[in-house]
Amino acid sequence: ISLSQGLQEAIGKQFLKLGSDKLMVQAAGSGFGPPGTAVSIPLTTADKDTIEKVQGVDTVLGRLIRTVKLEFKDEVKYSYVVSLPEDTEERALAIEANSYEIASGRLLEKGDKYAVMIGNDFADDFFEEKLEIRDKVKIQNQEFKVVGVLKKSGNPQQDSAFVIPEDALREILSVKNEYDVIAVKIKSGEDLNNVAEDVKKELRSSRNVDKGKEDFSVETPQQILATLNTVLMIIEGVLIGIAAISLLVGGVGIMNTMYTAVLERTKEIGIMKAIGATNREVMSVFMIESGLLGLMGGVIGVILGLSISKSVELIAFQVYETQLIEANISVSLIVGALLFAFFVGAISGVFPAQQAAKLKPVDALRK
Repeated sequence: ISLSQGLQEAIGKQFLKLGSDKLMVQAAGSGFGPPGTAVSIPLTTADKDTIEKVQGVDTVLGRLIRTVKLEFKDEVKYSYVVSLPEDTEERALAIEANSYEIASGRLLEKGDKYAVMIGNDFADDFFEEKLEIRDKVKIQNQEFKVVGVLKKSGNPQQDSAFVIPEDALREILSVKNEYDVIAVKIKSGEDLNNVAEDVKKELRSSRNVDKGKEDFSVETPQQILATLNTVLMIIEGVLIGIAAISLLVGGVGIMNTMYTAVLERTKEIGIMKAIGATNREVMSVFMIESGLLGLMGGVIGVILGLSISKSVELIAFQVYETQLIEANISVSLIVGALLFAFFVGAISGVFPAQQAAKLKPVDALRK
């Protein structure tokens, strides 16, 4: 649970970096994969022009994300390549939205044609030999020169990016007027949701589709984050379900332990009842004891759980250098786990405690 909550928090931080002044427009797809895959009617340059005319829109950035053949020193592989626009404002928006920072070399510049900027993971691990500045790599049989290697960001998508000029990507793939995703930056002071609705309205008109039957989607960062959070909550629910099985097994174990304790302490129960202890008091003693057994198990479980989740976080950071996999350890989670462990223990001790309370003093003392 701490790992799933940590992932949820880390993804939230990533969307905060994106900012609250941007929209994402995509064509409606029918399958899994990156933007632009399995779409019936793709986005076009005409859609970009339509969005630019909407009141409140500042900058509109169209990008292509395509699968290509990559060759480096007789090694052939396939991966995704992302376009970078020629326009200065659009290029600045792409760099800002993706937090592109250079580890070595330089960013792509206006006028670059057959140049490529690569993510840190691609530079180190994609080909058998490390890709470095000034190396030549073939993309769709066209030779490109590596001009920059991006800094490690911890974002797997960005760290595995091949970024080339838009004109070059259109040329090598013979793509004329399509876009796979369109990013929209709104003007300062404008309401993001109102602009999003206006963009939808204009796109419905230009693409000739009715409301509710859109072949595109316009999403704010908050909407995308809400969708991801829903998925994460489902994952968290599955984890809780798996943990519930362990709780059931643990509860049965506590019940057996307490039942044995009742049998072994029959004489002690007889003495308690002989000096005036009521059934309720005897029952309380055994229920509190079983609750404490559950609590001690909970303490051990919390220590183990936090140790393992922190270990996973450290290993993930060492291997992937990403902050997306981190343990979110909250006081409420720990206290809740301990109280729940006590509750499970106490409930598991109800039956044995009832058996103890029902014993008659005379019969108990004889044993």
